Amino acid sequence: MSDTRGGDDGGQRRAARWAGVGTMALRLLASTWRVRFVNGEVERALRGSGTPFIFVLWHGELLPLLYVHRGRGIAALISEHADGELVARLVERLGYTTVRGSTSRGAARALIGLQRAADAGHTLAITPDGPRGPAHSFAGGAMVVAQRSGLPLLAVSAHATRAWRLRSWDGFMIPKPFATVRVGYAGPLSISTEGGARAAADAADEGRALIDAASERARA
Repeated sequence: MSDTRGGDDGGQRRAARWAGVGTMALRLLASTWRVRFVNGEVERALRGSGTPFIFVLWHGELLPLLYVHRGRGIAALISEHADGELVARLVERLGYTTVRGSTSRGAARALIGLQRAADAGHTLAITPDGPRGPAHSFAGGAMVVAQRSGLPLLAVSAHATRAWRLRSWDGFMIPKPFATVRVGYAGPLSISTEGGARAAADAADEGRALIDAASERARA
C-alpha cells in the first residue's frame, strides 16, 4: 500500500504558502479602503456585553467582512471542499479560529464543532448559502446552531462603491483599491429553543430577511 502522507503534507504546505501570499495581498488592498459602519452600535453593544453571538452573512461578501472583523478570535465555519484548506489558513492568519464542515452537507460534525466553539466563548460566523449555494439561499443549519447554542443571530452585509465580481456561483466581491466599503448590521434575532430542529429550519426565512435588512443598510 502506498503512503500518501507526503502528498497531503505537500498540499498543506502549498495551502500555507498561498495563504501567506493572500493575506499580505488582502492587507495591502484593504489598507486603501474607506470603511463605514451602518447600525454598528448594535454589534458594539453585543460585543461589549461579553456574550458571544452568531454572525450570518452571504458567502459572496466574505472577503471584506473577514477583514473588517479580523483579530477577534471569531470561530468561522469553513467548508471541507478542496479550497477549504487554503481559506482556513487565510482566516486563521487574520485572527480567526476555524470549524470545518457545512451546516447543509455532513452537518453533524459542523454542528458539534460550532457548539464547542460557542461553549468556549467564541462568537461564530456562518455563511448560510455556503459552500456551494445557491447564492442567498439560507440553509436551516444556521438556525439549528442558534437554537441549540441559545446565541442570538446578527446579520452583517457589505457593499463597495467599486468592486470586482468573480464569475462564481456567489458573485464573490473584491472591493477595488480606494473603494468605500459600507458594512451594515441587522438584529439581533433570537431563535426559540422549543420545537426542535424542524422549527429551527422553518425559521430560515427569518434569517434570510435579517441578512436582507443588513444589506439594505449597507447599500443605503
